[in-house]
Amino acid sequence: MHLDPTEAADNENAHNRTETPQKGGRMMRITAVTCVKNEGPFLLEWIAFNRLIGVTDHLFYSNDCSDGTDDLLDALADRGLCEHLPNPAEGRNYQMEALKDARSRDCVTQADWVWIADVDEFLNIHVGDHTIPALIEACGDPQAISLTFQFFANDGVEAFVDRPVIEQFTRSHNPDLWCGEAAIEVKSLVRHDFPLKYYGAHRPFQKPKQRPVWTDGSGRKVPHKFLVAANPRRIRRFPAGGARVHATLNHYALRSLDSYLVKNDRGDVNRENRAFDDTYWRERNDPAWQDTSILRYAPQLKAALAELKKDKKIMALHEAAVQAHIAKRDELLARPEYREMQEHLRAASTLPPQEEAMLRDLGLLEDAV
Repeated sequence: MHLDPTEAADNENAHNRTETPQKGGRMMRITAVTCVKNEGPFLLEWIAFNRLIGVTDHLFYSNDCSDGTDDLLDALADRGLCEHLPNPAEGRNYQMEALKDARSRDCVTQADWVWIADVDEFLNIHVGDHTIPALIEACGDPQAISLTFQFFANDGVEAFVDRPVIEQFTRSHNPDLWCGEAAIEVKSLVRHDFPLKYYGAHRPFQKPKQRPVWTDGSGRKVPHKFLVAANPRRIRRFPAGGARVHATLNHYALRSLDSYLVKNDRGDVNRENRAFDDTYWRERNDPAWQDTSILRYAPQLKAALAELKKDKKIMALHEAAVQAHIAKRDELLARPEYREMQEHLRAASTLPPQEEAMLRDLGLLEDAV
């Protein structure tokens, strides 16, 4: 779809890029890169939130969407709010092939920083004005920053509603421990001068014998084994204790039970037909900890979403994606196997399987449940 020149100019003025100050008066350009499949109801929140924290450009790769995600992204692209491309993958390794393609795109090659993340991941920054430039400054302007996940639980939310995800889900595991493990996965911000061999979904990989300046979310140097990718268990994770002083990566992998059922039917954007089983749900549905710090962004986010939805075409396509999401839920719940899955997940323990096994071995399970 294309706008006439006058309408395009009006929209560009209304939706101009976020301008993020950088030293010397130049504007910092930060590009977010992501892959999506059937994420239509959640796109506007993610884009609006990222713009609040300083992201200036969005590069989306989509594949096999049936909920209008691609149509909404096309409309956003026409208005200068993102770049949207079909995923170039010929096999099943969707994300890695997209990241390989992204390296040649102007919005990546001309960026000061690249942020590779998913639409259910929100970078919650605790310092300064709560933007990515403030995080970079707090970390000492390294060549990469790896931010630790915090997995937010479903916490009994059943119905999908068209409200910001960050407002609906506020409980998570202990931030420093996940399923009994002290090392938790990360996603990474990468500076333009990083000695890049290739982008990974969780971290960049550097050229041989290169030792870039690389910190965690507290501005500390990342552990050596993570830096050099010497240990398979530490390629995309490191101990989370003390790693979130400046920022946390909030991951809303479950959302509502309705949305989880739709997600299960969709599979994984990165691996075709992968099902999210009971283990995936239970590992991420630990509500032991409450963290509402990201709600600092809520008032601005609501205003930014309202501004995006003033565009009638954007609003109509967003509403169509919402209705498609609800219709898919209804279609799934007409099947006995999905009704069984719904009941099973409702009744599932909120103890991660690993912790439950440990408590059972200790004879403490009845006290813990």
